Amino acid sequence: MPWLAGYPREKVEWFPTIDKEKCLKCGICMNCGRKVFDWTDDGPVVARPYECIVGCNTCSNLCMGNAITFQSIEKIRELYKREKIWSKVKKVLKEEGKLAIRK
Repeated sequence: MPWLAGYPREKVEWFPTIDKEKCLKCGICMNCGRKVFDWTDDGPVVARPYECIVGCNTCSNLCMGNAITFQSIEKIRELYKREKIWSKVKKVLKEEGKLAIRK
């Protein structure tokens, strides 16, 4: 998926943080399809932050203790605007035929 269209993922600060005091250790975060979290004796830890898909916050939405947070989506939007990522994503989507008009 062309979410960043060549922009280095490690330059994008979008990943979950866990408030250990709020964490209920319910394990819902372990459903992450990108395997961002590892389970420890103390509950979940963010083991692979840059595997998180930029813009995804499903783990936060489903967290029973509201213990998972992300930085503001507005900062990501500013980055996309500043680095012209939106236009690059659109170009890739067109090349992949995902924005083609179907008849």
